[in-house]
Amino acid sequence: MFTAMGLGVMRLLARMPLPWVRALGVMLGGLLFWVVPARRRVVRVNLALCFPDLPWAQRERLAKDCLVYFAQAWLDRSWLWHAPASVVHQRIHWVGDQTALKQPGGVVVFAPHFVGLDAGWTALSLATHRPLHTIYTPQANVGVDAWIAQGRQRFGHVNLNKRADGAQALISALRRGEVLYLLPDMDSGEDDTVFVPFFDVPSATLTSLTRFAKLGRARVVPITTHLTSQGYEVQVHPAWDDVPSGDVLADTAVMNQRLADWIRTMPAQYFWVHKRFKTRPPGDADVYARSKKPLM
Repeated sequence: MFTAMGLGVMRLLARMPLPWVRALGVMLGGLLFWVVPARRRVVRVNLALCFPDLPWAQRERLAKDCLVYFAQAWLDRSWLWHAPASVVHQRIHWVGDQTALKQPGGVVVFAPHFVGLDAGWTALSLATHRPLHTIYTPQANVGVDAWIAQGRQRFGHVNLNKRADGAQALISALRRGEVLYLLPDMDSGEDDTVFVPFFDVPSATLTSLTRFAKLGRARVVPITTHLTSQGYEVQVHPAWDDVPSGDVLADTAVMNQRLADWIRTMPAQYFWVHKRFKTRPPGDADVYARSKKPLM
């Protein structure tokens, strides 16, 4: 019942002016900061590790802004997935040269976890005529999972591939000249990862970006999505001509370094609510364990 009510609210929000939806996101994000202390702590730890030279007051402001942007982006799924296509087109703006996305051949779109990741996916599904793939983990709540799947398959010729299905079908798709929307910048455990720096912190990082590009004979084109007062800006960055290089470790380190540079341009909009450093090198302590020492 609660799920049905929540989804009903999202369909209602799809009819409202964007400033109203965003204002509700400000209130919801502020509420989350105070009523979800465990997630607030994760954000604080991540920011302390990645921005150690930033004064505590500034990091605290970033933490609050992060949860506001997170809430706003979540509520924006209302109009991304339920508003008329004309509304979606009006609120999503492309920035940068899209040539690399349109040229023949497979494309691995590197789409980092900025809060607007679903807007980036929707924008790409509207813009490309080629089959578009991504990898997802099913949600525990069946109703929410069905809603997310339906929303992400709303436009275009898209395919949601479960992580458990393996990589071979996606490699074949890339070799056929199709597009893979890949989000490899979260901590998914030790499988298929290497430890490389992320903001100078050793971080378990998936090697899937360089592996898919190499095995799929595809080029890497990064896309970042910026939440704005008018909707979203979807920034297409130049294709990488140095990845894959044949060195998985070096390529993954390059990915993290370039991602960190983009994060510095809009630090409050990255997905700091995720435990990015939960997998530690052997012998390293759990950075999210509670400590009496304040996060200064």
